[in-house]
Order: sequence, then C-alpha cells, then structure tokens
Amino acid sequence: MTEATQKKVFTVQELTKDIRMTLEMNFSGVWIEGEVSNLVKHMSGHWYLSLKDENAQIQAVVFRNVNQSVRFDMKDGLKVLVLGKITVYDKRGQYQIVVERIEPKGIGALELALRQLTDKLRKEGLFDPAHKKPLPFMPERLGVITSPTGAVIRDILNISNRRFPNLPILLYPVKVQGEGAAQEIAKAIDDMNRLALCDVLIVGRGGGSLEDLWAFNEEIVVRAIFNSHIPIISAVGHEIDVTVSDLVADRRAATPSQAAEFAVPSRAEILERMRESRQRMTLAVTNFVADRREQVLNLKESYALTQPGRLIEQSRQRLDDLTRVIVNYPGRLIQDGRQKLESLNRQLGNYLKSLMSAKKADFSHIVAQIEALSPLAILTRGYSITARENKQVVRDAKELKTGEVVVTQLGKGNFTSKVIDVDKGGSLWPKN
Repeated sequence: MTEATQKKVFTVQELTKDIRMTLEMNFSGVWIEGEVSNLVKHMSGHWYLSLKDENAQIQAVVFRNVNQSVRFDMKDGLKVLVLGKITVYDKRGQYQIVVERIEPKGIGALELALRQLTDKLRKEGLFDPAHKKPLPFMPERLGVITSPTGAVIRDILNISNRRFPNLPILLYPVKVQGEGAAQEIAKAIDDMNRLALCDVLIVGRGGGSLEDLWAFNEEIVVRAIFNSHIPIISAVGHEIDVTVSDLVADRRAATPSQAAEFAVPSRAEILERMRESRQRMTLAVTNFVADRREQVLNLKESYALTQPGRLIEQSRQRLDDLTRVIVNYPGRLIQDGRQKLESLNRQLGNYLKSLMSAKKADFSHIVAQIEALSPLAILTRGYSITARENKQVVRDAKELKTGEVVVTQLGKGNFTSKVIDVDKGGSLWPKN
C-alpha cells in the first residue's frame, strides 16, 4: 500500500464542515470589539458588515430577529461591542461571526439612540419655540393620557379638584412602558385630536429608569405630540428626567402635579382677579364721569356760550372775506391762463419755423445727391448709352454684329444707326 493511500483525503465540503464545527465548539460566545465597515442592510432584513481594527477584520452577520431590537442607528464608522459565535459560511469557505447582541462602545445603546434621535429632530426644527402653542386660560375639558392605575392620574385629579372643582377630566388609559406602549400613546394623542375631546392635554407617567421612560423617547410618540392641534403638556418622570417628548411638547412639567397646575387655573385666583377688575372698572367709571363733568362746566363758561352774538358776527365777516376771494379768483385765473397761452403760441410758432427751415435744407441736399447720381446727369457730360432695338443695353462690342441696328441715347435726344464694322478690342482714345 502506498503512502498516498494511507492518508485521509477530504472533500472541500467535509473539510469546511469540520472547520466550522471546531470554530463553533471553541468560539460559541465571543465578545469582539471593532469598527463597523461596509454595512449592508439587505432587503431580507438581515445586516451584513465587517468588524475591523488597525490590523485585521472579520465578516459579521446580524439576522433580522436580532437587529430589530437595536434601538440606535447602525452605520459605518461606529465602534461597537458584539457578542456572537464564530462559524463558517460554507458556500464561500469564509469564517464570520453571527451576532447575537450588539451595543455601542463607551456609551449605552439607549443613550446613543436618544442622542441620535434628538440630533435628527433638532435639525428638522421640531424643538423650535415658534411651533409651541399657548395653553388656554380656562379649558372647558382637560384630557389626560397615562396609565389608569398609576399615581399620575391621582395627582392630577387632586390638584385639579383643589384648584377648580368640577372641571371635566377625560382619561385615555394607555400602557406607559414596555412593548407596544409607544404605539398606544401615539394613537391616544391622534384620537384626542381627531375627536376634539379636550382643550388641553397632559401626557405623562411617573419616574423610572431610562428603559422605563423609553416609550416617551420613541419617534412615533414625539411626532404625534408635534402634530397635535391640542396644546400638550409633557409630564414624564421627575424633574431630573428629560425625554424627547419633553423637548417637543408645548409645555414641560417636572411632575404630573405641576402639569395640573399649568393646565387648570385656580378658581380662587380667578375670583380675586375678578374682584380686582371690578374695583378697577368702578374707579375708571368714577374718574370718567368726573372728567366729563369738569368738561361740561368748562364748556358752560366758555366764550362761545357766553358771547354767542359776537361769535356769529366774526363768522359773518369771515364769510364776506371768503366771498370776495371767490368772486375775484376766476378773473385772475382766466387772465393768467391767457398770458400763458400766448406765450406757448409764440414758442410753438418759432419752433415750427425753425423746423421747416431745417427740413427744407435737408430736402435740397437730398435732391442734389439724387440728381448727381442720375444717369441723365452723366449723359449731359458727353456720355451716351447704346442699346439694341429691344432696349437691351450694349456693354461690350463683342455683343454686336455687322448690320445690326442700334439706338444711342445722348444727353439730349437719341439717334438710330446700323453697325458697319465692329472693333472688339479697339478704343477711340488709344493708349500712348
């Protein structure tokens, strides 16, 4: 038996399978730190990328069931920590890591997602104070979106009843944390607006960790608050907790109790304001009547009422003065108009005379130019024009034949002749 027959020969598939099983057995729960590169989010929902450092790289795949729980925006250049198992993709014979968990390096995943969403919405202008709506002074109905079993609704009811008893309050119960909470909160806001169920709306919950408050950082809730026609007070957590909903709401309250104070006016304060307003109105009316009484007394003692006859005489004299002005005014106006018209006539006559002289000179100059260019003027200087009987002008002796009849036009008159001889190159004035 030869040496070659003693060795085990693998097929490519067998060798790849053995390598894959070895890697999966020895590297089943590996943490890898690296920078995301060549990220591709496939239409299937899976992510394909490379993890690299300064000296090496490894291919990675994040299947859809894993990446759906990633809350931050995955992109090239992001440094991450991933947990997964090393395996081999048989078709390419390429080793890779199948990611089971991924988080940004140096910062929590939720905190990074919060920063990314905040930066995105700030660039879109959702936090601009120009978009914030004022709260109504005296709402007819208060709406509250929160958990029906938490302390939030109890605090709001206590404060509202103390400040303004019997104010109608409408509770829309929702989940405030966990899966599906963001969708419930956003739908509640939309329903309140669509049905116009209240004049002002409080959206909130009690305090908690970042994970507990996360529903109020979801983009679907933030955009529902921004699109609300009803003014919204955000009352999420305690004073130290700030969510994206707080930033986009029309008013932020540190606690649910403070939100109720913002939304519900104090009845005692309103009554006190009404009492003060009544006092100010009474004082204003009293002062107004006193001022008018003083004006009447001043009018009673005025010159117009004590000396009415003298005032009438002065008015008559003023009327006579105005009458004289009106009577004399048309005559002066007509005389001034005649003088102006005569002056204009003189100016127009001088202008027309000057214009006619200039036009005559131009006409004479043009006539002289035309006469100088006239064929008749050329003939008067001793030239003539010879033509056949059909009026065709003869320009070259070569065109004539012996015995042909031609007509010659002189400066004055013309004559008819017969060609006796033709000198095709000759001239009456031979060159010296």
